[in-house]
Amino acid sequence: MRIHANETPETVREGTTAGELRDHLRPGADLIIVNGFPSDPGTVLRDGDRLVLIRRGEAPSREELEALMAARHTPGVHERMRTSRVGIAGLGGLGSAAALALARMGVGELVLADFDVVEPSNLNRQHYCVEDIGLRKTEAMSRRLASVNPCIRVVAHPVVLDAQNIGRIFQGVDVLLECFDRAEAKAMIIRAAAESLPGAFLVGASGVAGYGDSNSIRTIRLGDRVFMVGDMVSAAEPGRGLMAPRVGIAAHHQANLAVSLLMHGEDAAL
Repeated sequence: MRIHANETPETVREGTTAGELRDHLRPGADLIIVNGFPSDPGTVLRDGDRLVLIRRGEAPSREELEALMAARHTPGVHERMRTSRVGIAGLGGLGSAAALALARMGVGELVLADFDVVEPSNLNRQHYCVEDIGLRKTEAMSRRLASVNPCIRVVAHPVVLDAQNIGRIFQGVDVLLECFDRAEAKAMIIRAAAESLPGAFLVGASGVAGYGDSNSIRTIRLGDRVFMVGDMVSAAEPGRGLMAPRVGIAAHHQANLAVSLLMHGEDAAL
C-alpha cells in the first residue's frame, strides 16, 4: 500500500505500524503524527495515510519544514492553502495577527498593504517588537512572517490605500481582509473591492474595542461575498481603547473565515 512519510511517497506492507516505519526512516524521531493527529508507535498505517516524523530540536531543511508545519493540518487543507492568495489591508492589531495566523496555515501568498511605521503605542496590541520601532509595518511584518514560515511568498506595498489603487494592489486575491481603524476607510475599501475585485471575498471588522464579552465577537454576512466580524458596536473612543485580547479574537475570526472561504467558497460556515 502507498502512504506519504514527511511528504515523500512510500510503499509499505499491510499491517505496518507507525513505529516500525519510524525506526526504518527516521530512528529517534520522538513525535509521530498520522493524518494531522499525534499518534503512538503502535498505530497501524492504512493506505493513503500521511505520516510525519519529527525529532524535537532538529532544524529541518526548507522543504521539510513546510511538510512539518502542515503536519497538524487536516489532510487536503495544506494543498489548498499553498495555492491560495490572501490580501490584508492594514497591518495594525487586526492585520498583523491575521497575517501571522495565515502564514502558519501555509497560505501560498500574502499581499500586505500599509503606509505606517511601527511606533511604541502599537505594541499594546500589534504583533511587533521593540526592535521594530521606526520600521515600516510592511517591512517589519515581512520579516516576522519569514521567521515563522519562510515557505510562503509575501508581497508588501508600503502605500496609502485608496479607491484607485486597491484593485491593482490586490488583483488576483481569493480573499481580502479589511483591517483598518477608521470607519470611512472601511467603507471605502468595501466599495472599492466590490467594484474592482468582483471575484474576491471581503472580510471586514467593526466593533472590537475594549475588553468586553468575548462571545459578542461574531461574524455576519452582508452580501454574497462580503462579511463583517465584531460586535458592530464597540468602537474605540475615550475610555474604551483597542486592547490585544479582544482585537486578537476578531483577527482570528477573520483569519479563520478566510481559511473556510478558501476551502469551501460561498458554502463556508460562519
